[in-house]
Amino acid sequence: MHTGHIRSFVYDIADLYKADLTIPLAFDLASKEIEDLGRAARLALRDKFHGSAFLNQCVKDIRHLLLPDDEVQDSDDLGHDVVQLWDGSQRSVAAGTSYDVDF
Repeated sequence: MHTGHIRSFVYDIADLYKADLTIPLAFDLASKEIEDLGRAARLALRDKFHGSAFLNQCVKDIRHLLLPDDEVQDSDDLGHDVVQLWDGSQRSVAAGTSYDVDF
């Protein structure tokens, strides 16, 4: 678990996929003569993310990690559009509404 940084949660989630994505990529890139290895790795990962259901898998995995088992929905049920915000007190409020009293 990463701590002490604003991106700690992102780093923890990235660690779930690091071995599956970066190790095969490292061997693939090592077999080629590449001038800018960092750029080649970024582009290859971008293409992998774009050409797959990677983000859908991330959403399912995060939901599985954070929600109780009885609240985790089937992946087919993620298609509905829920636009709400958490207000910090165990309830959701409608998004797109200004709650500023001076507005």
